[in-house]
Amino acid sequence: MSVIRIKSTDSEPRAETGSGMDKVVASTGLSQRTKIAIGAAALLLLVLLFWWFAPTGASQTVAAERLTISAVSKGTFDDFLPLRARVEPLVTVYLDAVEGGRVEKILVEDGAIVQQGQLLAVLSNSDLALNLLARQSDVSREVNSMRSQELALAQTSIGDERAVIDAQLAADKARRQYEMQKPLMEKGYVPAKVYNDSRDEYLSSQRRAEVLRRAREVNRRLQTSQLAQLRASNASLSGSLDIARSTLDALNLRAPVSGQLTAFSIQVGQSLNRGERLGQVDSAGRNKLVASVDEFYLGRVQPGQSATVESGGKTYRAKVSKIYPQVKNGVFEADLTFVGAEPPGLNRGQTLQTKLTLGDPAPALLIPNGAFYNETGGAWVFVVEPDGDGAVKRNVRLGRRNADYIEVLEGLEPGERVITSPYTGFADKDRLDLET
Repeated sequence: MSVIRIKSTDSEPRAETGSGMDKVVASTGLSQRTKIAIGAAALLLLVLLFWWFAPTGASQTVAAERLTISAVSKGTFDDFLPLRARVEPLVTVYLDAVEGGRVEKILVEDGAIVQQGQLLAVLSNSDLALNLLARQSDVSREVNSMRSQELALAQTSIGDERAVIDAQLAADKARRQYEMQKPLMEKGYVPAKVYNDSRDEYLSSQRRAEVLRRAREVNRRLQTSQLAQLRASNASLSGSLDIARSTLDALNLRAPVSGQLTAFSIQVGQSLNRGERLGQVDSAGRNKLVASVDEFYLGRVQPGQSATVESGGKTYRAKVSKIYPQVKNGVFEADLTFVGAEPPGLNRGQTLQTKLTLGDPAPALLIPNGAFYNETGGAWVFVVEPDGDGAVKRNVRLGRRNADYIEVLEGLEPGERVITSPYTGFADKDRLDLET
């Protein structure tokens, strides 16, 4: 094989390229400015979508199954208040040691039914016995002295009466002598001197009798006053003696009223101080109910309001007899007494279900009572939107409430739905997004 070499006519060698084979093609892609505009629009769309669907600070997403949703409806509102009332004795009389002493004898046991005046226990106190003897001696001495004074006053009164009688008798005799001598003197049978002496004697006796009468009246008034004072002093001394005797008799402990004796735990030989609490007597078969009521109802509970009590499957009537307005731990107390028969077999401290009637039934717009009221105070509620996707806060005005329903005064319409379960965790929100 032979090789043919071809020599270039150019003086300098040239590099071989494919430029002769290239073809210019026009570009059809988006410009850089268009691409930037499209990216900015997409970013803006994403921001708008996030702002629309993302929860705000005033809203919160809540699962609907966690909530209790109730409808607003028309109905009859029964204005009552359910209570748990404890049984207490209608009358409780405390038994205290009027005088201190040593327990010598116990005649009854704790829990026994006693009658008024029944002897419960006997105490002894030697100091009281000695004081009573000394008081009796002093009183007897004073009484004897006053009786002597009364006797002296009586004798004085009798002496004054006798003096008046004697003076009146002498005046009457002088008058008769004077009247008998007067016609004789006029006829000259009796000397003038004898007549004048008879007249003077008559006048003198008459004046003496009048003076004694005035003295008797003065003495009588003074004696009456003095006798009244003596009798008052005598009665006072006798009263003090009776008090001393009753003080000694107080060592015999007696039941102040009839009922059941409770908290009576003294022992023979025990020394008791004056005024020490020994027990109490509760009225047997007569009880009352003491109910704790929320302070919200303080202005609505009034004496005389009726109530019903459930016990043993039966209903008994009662009424509010007394209200204690002192509020403690958010509640106040009220006493209820039975009207007519009371349930049998009641025990102190037992609790009964009671329904207190606050007013007459009346037509009203109602929503079920729920725990939301404790957090809103009835000022607002969450109202569910018609589509059920959310709930918004709305100001309302609620009125009376019972265990079942709350009266709606303003802000809601029949058929609307509200959240009545607790608002814990989202009470500060204005809107709720409900997840189904």
